[in-house]
Amino acid sequence: VQLQASGGGLVQAGGSLRLSCAASGRTFSTYYVGWFRQAPGKEREFVADITWSGGTIYYADSVKGRFTISRDNAKNTVYLQMNSLKPEDTAVYYCAVRGRFSVRLRPDYWGQGTQVTVSS
Repeated sequence: VQLQASGGGLVQAGGSLRLSCAASGRTFSTYYVGWFRQAPGKEREFVADITWSGGTIYYADSVKGRFTISRDNAKNTVYLQMNSLKPEDTAVYYCAVRGRFSVRLRPDYWGQGTQVTVSS
């Protein structure tokens, strides 16, 4: 499975960005698709994930109410709409996929990261 993330950039606090991640290859073997992030000097942390069916969505408490994850099965693409961004959201954002019985914090495949920088 290959994952291609895009959409990062520089935005002021309170602004919005939308990240995209296009999946290719053996995507039929995956069940969940989602996002993680890693800020400088910190461990990578879970942000949100969604089943390809769209029936199950999880968010980290730190982004609930501000971020929205969605997917377009026809395009094998997952999106992360990020609103009301804060400087503490600054990080490299990674998309990842996992099988139905894989552990949420241990995805099976990772994409390359996309940098999100929120200025105060």
